[in-house]
Amino acid sequence: MRARIESDILYLHHEDVPPFKKGGSIVRNSYFWALKSIAGRAKRGRDWEFEPEVWFALQRMLLSFAESGYLGLSETLLEFPEVSEIPDELRSISTRLSVD
Repeated sequence: MRARIESDILYLHHEDVPPFKKGGSIVRNSYFWALKSIAGRAKRGRDWEFEPEVWFALQRMLLSFAESGYLGLSETLLEFPEVSEIPDELRSISTRLSVD
């Protein structure tokens, strides 16, 4: 998921956040609600916002869903631009997005 940090707020690109689908996969819908429950803001069509206070919980949640094997890395890994700094709390679930 494309991610960036501005003014100590983590933003997840709204197109990369898994959508809720009525009658869809239980795992994906649980993932959606788990992410939404710790987001500071999670409006449709807008990037989701996470304050530093929840980054550790976000890390644990992403690791847990990644280890379950039901979701792919692209859905559970934060992709930061090459030039941005990755905070320690998010490092284990993050990578750099190469610009080609």
